[in-house]
Amino acid sequence: MAEQPNATVEERLGPNPNEKLVKVFDSEQESEAMVVKGLLDSASIENDLASASLLQDAFPSMGGMIILVREEDAAKARSLIAEYRQQPGSDDGGDEVDDDETKG
Repeated sequence: MAEQPNATVEERLGPNPNEKLVKVFDSEQESEAMVVKGLLDSASIENDLASASLLQDAFPSMGGMIILVREEDAAKARSLIAEYRQQPGSDDGGDEVDDDETKG
């Protein structure tokens, strides 16, 4: 019976609050932060999406949203985020090209 409580702890969403967390992503746009959160979720990297306004004491020059992960997952998370940013269409410039194509 001791296995059942352990299973529930493992299934719990979000990182353990007693573990060291590091910031791997920040954005002024909540929608972009949600996309990155989904990317990390799909890679089974536990993460926490938080409003930077709640963390002004820790990160005074930030606004918007931040994503925190466990310290041991940070390198993998940053690598996935870098790959996401390199994809065509993941930047704002891709939308402008689409607009030009529809005019001509």
